[in-house]
Amino acid sequence: MTPAPGGPDGAHAYYVYGIGAHAELAPLFEGTLPESIEGGVPPEMAAAGDLAAVVSAVPLADYGEDVLEVRLADPDWTAARALRHQSVLAHFAARAAVIPLRFGTIYQERRRVEEMLSERQTELCALVARLQGREEWGVDVYCDRATLMENIAALNPRLRAASEQAAAASPGQAYLLRKKVDGLRAAEAGAETRRVAAEVERALGAASDAAVRLRVLREEPGEYGEVVAKLAFLVERARFDRFRAAAEGLAREHAASGFTLGLTGPWPAYNFAAGENTEAPEETP
Repeated sequence: MTPAPGGPDGAHAYYVYGIGAHAELAPLFEGTLPESIEGGVPPEMAAAGDLAAVVSAVPLADYGEDVLEVRLADPDWTAARALRHQSVLAHFAARAAVIPLRFGTIYQERRRVEEMLSERQTELCALVARLQGREEWGVDVYCDRATLMENIAALNPRLRAASEQAAAASPGQAYLLRKKVDGLRAAEAGAETRRVAAEVERALGAASDAAVRLRVLREEPGEYGEVVAKLAFLVERARFDRFRAAAEGLAREHAASGFTLGLTGPWPAYNFAAGENTEAPEETP
């Protein structure tokens, strides 16, 4: 085993990436392993019963409770380690059912990791079984507002009639009617955006095992316009072609109205790492 990193006294803690079935994870450590969050120290297993956690030793000089907050305030330090965290999780999640833990989950001793696995054996085994053969896919719904506003009248008969009335009115009446039409157009565009987002969630939810609507930052820009909905789906690998076909069909259906769907993944099941009555283990102080 590679010596654990540490300060002058070699003091170290254990960084935990994810949890899976011992029988599935053990063979993966016989092959090529990704770089751990601290280079030079490969990932290893901490096991108890039917479960195992993917861990690696980290120096308390950087990951101790008193200094980690300071380190995390450095964006370059944090970004590099967040990428390594994701890389390790992606490596194992592509090959086994893994409960991904949040960035920065640290246990002071390996023994405490094993105790956590032992104490939560039943609920964590159930969660691993739920994720078996499945992966997370993200779908972002984008809206080109200019295109939607241009086409919204064609989608709504009431708005189309109001637009025609404004075009035929006298100049004074036309100004007031156009103001009314602009208000109706904005309201209808908002309603159409909500309708399309709900339809995407419903349709792709039917082609997956679970769906979660994620938070969208106010006026979040995206590659294809404004991001109006962010969704995550838990998809069985064997049914992914069906899921992708459903997403492509929705994209074609709503393209003319200014909507675009962006499919990302596969990801470790970050948004499905807790069942109805359980949560993934929290960071241990």
